[in-house]
Amino acid sequence: MSGDKTELIGTVVEPVLTDAGYDLEEVALLTPPGRRDVRIVVDRDGGASLDAIAELSRAVDEALEASGVMGEQPYDLELTTPGVGRPLTAERHWRRSTGRTVKVAYTVDGVDKDVVGRIGPIAEGVVTLVKADKGRLSTVDVVLDTVTRAVVDVDFRRPDEAELRACGLDDAEIARRRERTDD
Repeated sequence: MSGDKTELIGTVVEPVLTDAGYDLEEVALLTPPGRRDVRIVVDRDGGASLDAIAELSRAVDEALEASGVMGEQPYDLELTTPGVGRPLTAERHWRRSTGRTVKVAYTVDGVDKDVVGRIGPIAEGVVTLVKADKGRLSTVDVVLDTVTRAVVDVDFRRPDEAELRACGLDDAEIARRRERTDD
């Protein structure tokens, strides 16, 4: 029954999210003892600020209340963006993570391979991963259809500009990322 309920919730909130420029990534209905929690995971190009998520949360809550899909019993709504360990399963996930380090498992001609690199350009179903080793850059092209698992990896190493440029990031995006890490 919760599968049907999550589908109904998704049907109600997706137009609100789409109108605000977000993609619906997941709906989960959790039922800890004595409560109901609705977790909705959203994403969009360029990310989202806490203020934007708070405003969107209010709009989603209003849509849920107006639809009656949640019934009379109280619930807690959590609207969030994907975490770092989220699997990359759609091309948009890869695009939105450009420049981040990713661990990828994929298969080529029946052989399993693993690679760690920064997500670079994506074109025609192929992602270029940028690897830095002792100041030397190299690339590995991976066909997205061959990927069996891919997750963004926590990387505390600060990449140099050449590495980020090889990922296809422009000056403005490189500066924005530097500001976030210079706290």
